[in-house]
Amino acid sequence: MRTDLFDYDLPERFIAQEPVSPRDSSKLLVFDSSTDAVSHEKFRNICKYFKRGDVLVVNRSKVIPARIIFEHMGKEAEIFVLSSSNDGIVEAMVRPGKIFSPGAKFDLGSDVTCEVLDVNDEGTRTFKFEGDYMSLGATPLPPYIDNPDVDPELYQTVYADEEGSVAAPTAGLHFTPRLLDEIKSMGVKICEVVLHVGRGTFTPVKSDDIRDHVMHEEFFVIDEDNCSVLNEAVANGSRIVSVGTTSVRVLESVFDSSFKPCSGSTDIFIYPGYDWKIVDALVTNFHLPKSTLIMLVSSFLDSKGVDAPIDKILDLYDLAKSEEYRFYSFGDAMFLF
Repeated sequence: MRTDLFDYDLPERFIAQEPVSPRDSSKLLVFDSSTDAVSHEKFRNICKYFKRGDVLVVNRSKVIPARIIFEHMGKEAEIFVLSSSNDGIVEAMVRPGKIFSPGAKFDLGSDVTCEVLDVNDEGTRTFKFEGDYMSLGATPLPPYIDNPDVDPELYQTVYADEEGSVAAPTAGLHFTPRLLDEIKSMGVKICEVVLHVGRGTFTPVKSDDIRDHVMHEEFFVIDEDNCSVLNEAVANGSRIVSVGTTSVRVLESVFDSSFKPCSGSTDIFIYPGYDWKIVDALVTNFHLPKSTLIMLVSSFLDSKGVDAPIDKILDLYDLAKSEEYRFYSFGDAMFLF
């Protein structure tokens, strides 16, 4: 399957540089696959499309302060933490690469030091840190957001509480505490999973054939209480509504006739032709061209029996542009079912 099938043009003016306020005043494009009907709403009106007994699944992972910027020999340098362990061993992207050779040591201040242990195949580095290096970090924003005045707390969901992601599960950014309370009052149950978003989620597919793309692994957790709620929904024939592609990756990785509590890593790659197991509806943002995320959303439409699902998602994106929707992390949302 050709990667260029998932390409589209997006003028820069459509890329949201800051979130709307309040969060739930963003736009919502609703697509009903059973009727091919499209509606345009404010996100706060998403309750109109929920049913009593639905289970809404959110990813409560929190973005870590991954960007450590410091001065080295009079010039700016950066260590971007991708993963870490309790013993201070850290994998990170760096710039400029030439100063981060094996054996190089850096004093970052505030009693924090690090040493480069290795250069990895993809150009990342493995470090050994001493001290509280996260105290020096800043919350990373995507590279297409160049607004220096954005409050980094706005790049966290209101329910985020377990640090581990290097990018936000952005479909959840639209929810407010008030809206979540309203959803619960309708008889919709809210489940929480954890998937720590890694850099690979947003990396454009560079191979000509998407089947040659290698997904990075991402750590996930689903506990017993949330499995019980999900299993009850399955038994009752209730809808499982995933907030974002990250929640999808957990649900589709874990489900095998039922949900069982577990943790681990997933490298699941979902694209048209994938046999969906459990997700019935999807809340998602508008994604980058040629990304694994737009491939996943196309696959979801395929699972709903939509004719030419890749063309359909691109048609919906074109419609969104004609209606002045905002794209990417701080942009507007879609509800697909």
